[in-house]
Order: sequence, then structure tokens, then C-alpha cells
Amino acid sequence: MKIVHRCTWVNLKNPLYVDYHDREWGRRPRNDQALYELFILETFQAGLSWECVLNKRAAIRAAFDDFDVARICAYGDADIERLMATDGIIRNRAKLKSVVTNTRVCQAIRREFGTFGNYIESFAGKKPTVEVYTLRTTSPVSDALAADMRRRGMKFVGSTTIYSFLQAAGFLNAHGPECELCGKPKR
Repeated sequence: MKIVHRCTWVNLKNPLYVDYHDREWGRRPRNDQALYELFILETFQAGLSWECVLNKRAAIRAAFDDFDVARICAYGDADIERLMATDGIIRNRAKLKSVVTNTRVCQAIRREFGTFGNYIESFAGKKPTVEVYTLRTTSPVSDALAADMRRRGMKFVGSTTIYSFLQAAGFLNAHGPECELCGKPKR
């Protein structure tokens, strides 16, 4: 049995994490809805590990009506209280409220740019930037995108969170040189 070398951050003892690395991380989501979902999940990561969020992804998706944008935009105080009582998700009131706020801003961005992806590309470009994941945790692109998101009213969108999102969503090809699955970024 051949051993597959992956990026060193992958917890090989967690099948969800291995599958996420092998099938999702660093690849553009298949559509704008999947990109939006990944963005919302990344905002939950602030102060936590991605593995924690990933392990709760199914429960978060169910609690947020499969990330139905129209439904989330209509959430009010009762929905936040329902979410605070929901087992299996990250029950941080500020983060839960930020999902509603950020979703409303995403809707406005979609009206302005056509898609959330078009908006992200206006900062990051259409082709992925290639760099090793250990190079840094922010960049001029993540700085500018995070600042614009905050200006629009989004929460939990610091430059480090946005940099992580850009890696996860394939706007940055940041696999390590040790990774056999996704090519070897140039240094």
C-alpha cells in the first residue's frame, strides 16, 4: 500500500479532514452557493481550528437551513435563540448573528457584482496565485478584501480569516511542497 504524502497540516487520524484536503481544499467550489457556504464556515473559524468547524459542518449546514440565503436573510432574534440552543454547532452569539449580517451583505454584493465569486475575483483575480501555505497568514489581497468586507458591514472577516478562505476556495494554490496530490507550489 502506497503512502500518500499530504500537506503537513492535515490530521491523518480524522477521515473528514483527509477527505476535505483531498477533495475540497484549494479547489474552487462548484458554484456560487458553495463558495458562499465555504465563506460562512470560514468566518466560524475565527479563534478556532478549521478541523473544529469541519467536524461541525453538517450540523451547521442543517441549523442554517442548508445555507438558504433568502431564509437566512429573514432570520431574526428568535432564530438566533434557536441556534443558541442547537447542539452540535458553534454556539457563539456574535458569530451566529454575523452569519445573518454577512449573508445580507453577500446578497448586496451579488446584486452589485452578479455573483459572490465575481466579487472575490475582483480582488484575487481569476487564476490562482501559487504560494506555499507556510509563507504567511495574510497578504495584500486578503488585507484589501477584508477591509472592503468590513466597510460593507461584514463581521469576523479579518485578513487572516480571509487569507484562509482564499486558500480553501482555490484563489490561492497553497499546498505544500510535500503534498503529492495537488502539485508542488513554486517557492
